[in-house]
Amino acid sequence: MKVAVVGATGLVGTVMLKVLEERNFPLTELIPVASEKSVGKEITFKGKKFPIVSMDTAIAMKPDIALFSAGGNTSLEHAPRFKEAGTTVIDNSSAWRMDPNVKLVVPEVNAHELSIDNKIIANPNCSTIQMVVVLKPLHDKYKIKRVVVSTYQSVTGTGVKAVEQLMDERKGIDGPKAYPYEIDLNVLPHIDVFMENGYTKEEMKMVKETNKIMGDNNIKVTATTVRIPVMGGHSESVNIEFENDFDLAEVRSILEKSPGIIVVDDVANLKYPMPKDAHEKDEVFVGRIRRDESAPKALNLWIVADNLRKGAATNAVQIAEYLIRKELV
Repeated sequence: MKVAVVGATGLVGTVMLKVLEERNFPLTELIPVASEKSVGKEITFKGKKFPIVSMDTAIAMKPDIALFSAGGNTSLEHAPRFKEAGTTVIDNSSAWRMDPNVKLVVPEVNAHELSIDNKIIANPNCSTIQMVVVLKPLHDKYKIKRVVVSTYQSVTGTGVKAVEQLMDERKGIDGPKAYPYEIDLNVLPHIDVFMENGYTKEEMKMVKETNKIMGDNNIKVTATTVRIPVMGGHSESVNIEFENDFDLAEVRSILEKSPGIIVVDDVANLKYPMPKDAHEKDEVFVGRIRRDESAPKALNLWIVADNLRKGAATNAVQIAEYLIRKELV
């Protein structure tokens, strides 16, 4: 099992390597790939050093799986080349997510849709992933009509430059800027570019991706995505309107029994999910579970997950694990 990690030196790429190591992924050969300026440098994996190779070299080595986290343009250009070499590509960029011929996969929700013919598989947006993990079991039971979500997203979702901006601001250093405004002691209701309808691209990703992953275009979704100066992960306030009424105890039971979810919901003892708790964890944490008293058959939830792990690297690795388990590679 030869596995290439494309973008191995980036923020998500380094976490992919960490997750592969922690989960003892059954690879026999690791092929780290990065930009030309990094070729020849080495990364350490399971105590061994591996040289970083170019895209052309990696393709010639014909890996079984390529985990991509190198940006949309790189993916559009090179994922088809890996596919031609017989490699299954799992891509973390937005390049392929809405392609009707490409599966958009969260293993807990729709991995069963994958077949041996899916040679390019898209990893959803980080904020969408953690939400649909929670929505799916509730939709199966009560049928979701509408979702209203507001996100509180970590600066790590923007990349290394954003983390450095936050740290520089805390030290009083005037350095390179990832955002048009200060992020420390501030909140930016602006993730990705603004579109003609007044929403940002990130907000519309959550709408369209949720429908595609859940396989139900009748679920209405509206989103407001917000960047906050934290590091551990993304948080979401989610309001769900169902077609069928629900029992709160049953909702908790369903979520507690669902794969990939940890319920932290004990307000009497001030227990609820926070980014610090989700940091470097692979699960999605849910709390503040309560009935919406302003609308019938509606529920409020608070959802938190590490955006670099379940929101990116871990989800991609879990897809790869599923492919191996089902002998689809």
